[in-house]
Amino acid sequence: MSDSREAVLAEIRRQDRFILVTHEHPDGDALGSLVAMHEILLALGKDSVMFVAADEFPLPYEYRFFVFDGLVSQAPPDLAERTVIFLDCGNIDRNPLDEVKGEDARIVNIDHHHDNTRFGTIDHVVVDASCTAEIVWDLMRELGVSPTPTIADALYVGLVTDTGKFMYENTGERAHAMAGELIAAGVDVNAVYRRLYEEMPYSKLELLALGLANLSRHDDGRLTFTILHREDFLAAEAEESYAEGLIDHLRSVRGTKVAAVARELLAGADDPSGATRRKKVSLRATDGEVDVSVIARAGGGGGHRQAAGFTTELGDDELIAFLREQVALQLGPLAPV
Repeated sequence: MSDSREAVLAEIRRQDRFILVTHEHPDGDALGSLVAMHEILLALGKDSVMFVAADEFPLPYEYRFFVFDGLVSQAPPDLAERTVIFLDCGNIDRNPLDEVKGEDARIVNIDHHHDNTRFGTIDHVVVDASCTAEIVWDLMRELGVSPTPTIADALYVGLVTDTGKFMYENTGERAHAMAGELIAAGVDVNAVYRRLYEEMPYSKLELLALGLANLSRHDDGRLTFTILHREDFLAAEAEESYAEGLIDHLRSVRGTKVAAVARELLAGADDPSGATRRKKVSLRATDGEVDVSVIARAGGGGGHRQAAGFTTELGDDELIAFLREQVALQLGPLAPV
């Protein structure tokens, strides 16, 4: 058993009050890990609250079935007396709650990102785990907590989403063992898949069509790129989260090494006139030849070797040029014709 794992277990057993946080724009692994850890702490008789910033709501429709009892959007009055557990957060600045970042804060950092900055009092970073939910599952078993339906569903969502439905290279033997145990605990696999991938609003399909219409390929197809402008979201009457899943279509194109989706942010737009439009850029690698986390870090973000992202104010053409340059730095320039 690793020293960091022992330290986390000791902290959970010793302390009574916790606040759980994750990264901005939380995905399935972030929310699943958050909900599961909260329920595990409650099962141990602990006082636990989950923090998600108010501007993150509404959450993506596929995660709205989660049970969020104990959720807060402001720091509780007794924050200084609570151990802060960061889940699936590679960098402390990816959480907006400044109150949990003080020098006196006791922080447990639980994550699987290989570029995690180790900002915790205790850093339990397991880079070969398929997802943060897998680490939470491991801690749950050691703590002697049996998975309730809420815990099992939350962990399964984290596992399925971060392994790309078990397709990504991070899907190891333990991921399948975890899935089997959670299914035995009562996870309805078909119901989970329908919530995540099939019961989409029609406006999401309209947004997908616009995203595919904006597609472009560069450098013999090594980079497959598309962008969703604010006008696309307005035309489709779509929420920002409806852009999720578009990148999987780009990633599946033969010859693609890096798939990239840029979407202009609707909330908190710095310049409604459109002169400056902040974009969130999502990156996916199709094989092991390109580490997209390197590209994301060059853009001020981070992530995994196969899935990463960053936020930028680059114009459309500048962004494409940046991505092409970054891909070429890893693959080398194209051979002259």
